[in-house]
This record gives sequence, structure tokens and C-alpha cells, in this order.
Amino acid sequence: MRLGIFVLFILVLVNSSAMAFTSAGEGYGAGTCADCHSLSVPEANEIFKNMNGEVVSTEFAEVPGLWKLGVQVQDKVLPAYLDFSKAYMISGNVIRLNDGKNLTEETYRKSNPVDVSSIPVDDALLLGNPDADNKIIVFTDPHCPYCKKLHAVLKQAVEKRADLLFQIKMMPVKQSSLEVSKTIVCSQSMEQLEAAFEKKVLPKAECDSSAIDQTRSIAQSLGITSTPTLVLPNGQIAPGYKSLEALLEIIDQDKVIEKKGGQ
Repeated sequence: MRLGIFVLFILVLVNSSAMAFTSAGEGYGAGTCADCHSLSVPEANEIFKNMNGEVVSTEFAEVPGLWKLGVQVQDKVLPAYLDFSKAYMISGNVIRLNDGKNLTEETYRKSNPVDVSSIPVDDALLLGNPDADNKIIVFTDPHCPYCKKLHAVLKQAVEKRADLLFQIKMMPVKQSSLEVSKTIVCSQSMEQLEAAFEKKVLPKAECDSSAIDQTRSIAQSLGITSTPTLVLPNGQIAPGYKSLEALLEIIDQDKVIEKKGGQ
């Protein structure tokens, strides 16, 4: 994720005392943050009136004691944080320790969906129903172990549901994957991709295709730097391996978000 204006990167450690902000029961800390704290978009813009950008959204952050803000800077909405005293802004990565999830990056991706139409899929391998309503683009590397694991999950998903099509694009991250990826793109062969996942030797490419370079360039422009990475129909990016349950969950969540966006 490219957050050029962010100058401070932090690791937020949440201990038991911080949970007093949201603890239930009688006395101090009873109730919710909303009972005592509020922040409107106009108020946030007044606070940040001397800073670059416009606050377009405010909500309570997952981290106790902070608001999460959406700040419009040119054509991007960037996440930032403000403490309950309204005196300190935090700009940077917030990491949830129990699972290592980067909450700032997740917020950024949700606020800035990519233009799916900008990703050509004429070179993609197809897995699933060509007429499916849900077409998901998959960036994969044939020598990536997590890509191999995800590929097995994709096959389970299309066996379970007929409304899915995965459009699999070769994006070699490892140098050893480059020639293999060219062979797969030239042959348009799912069998060769699966053979590569099993570390079998493939023949040399029989064509001179620019698809790999094009895919790498597009991925870089979209902030996609690792494999496997999924691009959902509404432009949300979901990097990394997913279990079958998690995969179907994010696909169905995407459908809900897309429906709301179209209303």
C-alpha cells in the first residue's frame, strides 16, 4: 500500500487497562464510547483545517480511545486516527497483534477499490463457470507455495458453487517463475500451471508474449506486490491465502458491498 503522506508508523499495544473504554458493568467504563464521545465530519474538518486534505468520514476505531478518519487527498481516501482528547493525530500502520492484520492497510483498500476494467484478462486461465455472476481475478506465481494452497481452495469453491469464475493471471514474483509463467501463458494450460505447482519441469515458451510484463506493470500500479492476491468484482483487493470458508465469506461480503454501492 502506498501511503505517501504517512510519516509515522506505529505498533499499537492494547493492554487490559485500555479495555476500560469499552468494559461492561457498573461504574467507570460502563456503557459504550458513544455514550461519552462524539466527532462529526464538520468538527473533524475544523480540527484539521490547517492540514492538507478533507475529512470525509469519522467512526470509532477498533483500537480503544481512537477515532478512525477517512481523509480525502486528491483521488485517494487515506486512513488516519484521532485520540478522544482531539489533540493528537496518529498517521501510520495499526497492527492487530492477535492475528497480525494491518488494520490501516485493510481500511485503505476498502476505501480505494481498484478499477477492475483496467485489468486485462485475455491471458488469464479460467477456473469455474464462464457465465458466472462472480468473476474474481487471481494473481498467482507458479512457484509460490501459498498460491498452490489457494489454487486447491479455488477448485473446491467452484465444485461447491456454480456462480464463481476465477480468472487466473501469472504474476511471477520469484525469478525462477518467469520462464515457467511465460510457458503457461503461451499454452493457456491449466494442466501446466498445476504441474508447475508440483515443481515439474515445463517446456520452454512457444510464443513471444508481453502479457507477463503487462501484468507486472498493472499490478504495481494497483499496489499489488505479492501472490496470491484476489481482486473481487467491486474492486476490493484481498491478498494472501484463504481457507474455503474465508474465501466464500469475502466473496459474499463483496456482493453485499457492491449491492449497497449501486443503490
